[in-house]
Amino acid sequence: QVQLVESGGGLVQPGGSLGLSCAASGIIVSICDMGWYRQAPGKQRELVANITSGGYSNYADFVRGRFTISRDNVKNTVYLHLNSLEPEDTAVYLCNAKSWGRSYWGKGTLVTVSS
Repeated sequence: QVQLVESGGGLVQPGGSLGLSCAASGIIVSICDMGWYRQAPGKQRELVANITSGGYSNYADFVRGRFTISRDNVKNTVYLHLNSLEPEDTAVYLCNAKSWGRSYWGKGTLVTVSS
């Protein structure tokens, strides 16, 4: 059974940083396409960043160099480091894994950017 468990969300002031983690079980992150998405209240889910099985990363335009996606193959975990956070970044951040034509989701972790 595939499980993706996100952690690391919380309340942060504008301009602050957070580190999100996605711990995977039942799949091997190094051979999957792994992604971070976010969903703000009343808005559609949108891709934030992804990293392919080949190690290539891709970011949404709104990231503007502020976020970094990475993975630790030993820990079977994918990370998203968030810098220079803005109130508009407030959302539930969800981890996604794509493998053999199937897509798996975690339950998400809430990031709130507010003073």
